[in-house]
Amino acid sequence: MLTNHQSPRTTFQEQVLARIGQDICAGVYRPGDVLPAEPELCERFNFSRIVIREAVKSLAAKGMVDVRRKVGTLVQPPSNWNLFDPEIIAWRTQAGGVDLALAQDLIELRRIVDPPTARLAARRASPEARATLRAAYEAMARAVNGDGDYIPADLRFHATILDASGNQFLRNMQVAMSAILRVSFQISCRREGGPAHSLPMHEALCVAIERGDEDAAEKAARQLIKQSEFDLFEGLGISINT
Repeated sequence: MLTNHQSPRTTFQEQVLARIGQDICAGVYRPGDVLPAEPELCERFNFSRIVIREAVKSLAAKGMVDVRRKVGTLVQPPSNWNLFDPEIIAWRTQAGGVDLALAQDLIELRRIVDPPTARLAARRASPEARATLRAAYEAMARAVNGDGDYIPADLRFHATILDASGNQFLRNMQVAMSAILRVSFQISCRREGGPAHSLPMHEALCVAIERGDEDAAEKAARQLIKQSEFDLFEGLGISINT
């Protein structure tokens, strides 16, 4: 039976979904394994078949399992998962933390996405978007000085740039990218003074976008990623050459 560690706002189906999802990410159920049958899961979680069935349907929609008649519910390899799903991102980090391979992939993804997105934002950002970006930066600066929470402000800063790009696909990545960045930021903030070190680079990026300077925006984004890489690996206790 599930204990009441989950938020009271979560439904029974969400609780079962999270527990099985975490178990899959942790390797309790490995690719090719068959999940326990519905009666066994009902007994384990003390919920009805309807709750269990809906949770399994959600896992299937995320690519984590494949329900086959006369076979059962087969766990799928990570290559089949929707790796941009915010819940999967959270389950992976909760299950095994962030290892070297995952950290490298996070940084590589940012190198691919962030610099061209910054260029687009510098070219297309509306006055309202520039004001929102400046407000997010100022919230980060206040947080560095002890007034407020740094990570939510940092996430707003990067989400604003994605939105300001004007590209519908980049805009649609906001939820997934925020989940990915949250993992990176939480680790980076373990390094003493990490936010303070990166703050001037965020300001440079903000100013470049405000001025519509695409080259400067791209350069600032690359510098910020370089600093983020250093902070991330330092937070993980891994030495790298910058």
